[in-house]
Amino acid sequence: MRLLIVEDEQRLARSLARGLTAEGFAVDVVHDGAEGLHRATTVDYDLIVLDIMLPRMNGYRVCSALRAAGDETPILMLTAKDGEYDEAEGLDTGADDYLTKPFSYVVLLARIRALLRRRARGASPVLRAGALTLDPAARRVLLHGAEIALTTKEFSVLEVLARRPGEVVSKAGILDHVWDFAYDGDPNIVEVYVSALRRKLGPGLIRTVRGAGYRLDGQAATDA
Repeated sequence: MRLLIVEDEQRLARSLARGLTAEGFAVDVVHDGAEGLHRATTVDYDLIVLDIMLPRMNGYRVCSALRAAGDETPILMLTAKDGEYDEAEGLDTGADDYLTKPFSYVVLLARIRALLRRRARGASPVLRAGALTLDPAARRVLLHGAEIALTTKEFSVLEVLARRPGEVVSKAGILDHVWDFAYDGDPNIVEVYVSALRRKLGPGLIRTVRGAGYRLDGQAATDA
């Protein structure tokens, strides 16, 4: 899953990005509201962590603009301001949750996970393709009932494919959801992780569609 952090305190932003990356998220960071709005409207994010007191455009205006455009991406607002009126204003502009600085990173992570679970309601939070079961909340993968141990990046690549079973997902599409916008390494890194997944899940589950990308084949999981 890919998150956007819009926070002008650069040390805090870097700290949050490191922690969330270690949890398996792809994390993009920007430091002002106008850039945050631009990024949020051009990239498909699963959740936005949005400070209120930002240069160029405050968090209230960013949130309001996104909601006015029909963007329903979950937004967790961060602010040094305290008080029920500030919280009410943030929620009234369309934010889904509100956290006052200083805050516990453990609480922040729990709030993020709760918002992502809430977003998944209405669709099954557990992804299935044949005999393969992937639980994003618990970060567990089962194949024929047996748990498969994956690294955070392996899990993230598989999750992108499992959200579109039977469809071809391009290499660029996987990069967009698993690696942040600052990644400037070899795009063939996707092939490395797909190869690792094939070793752990079996060779027939992830199909290569030459010149197009990869497809998760649920029938192969059933037949394996």
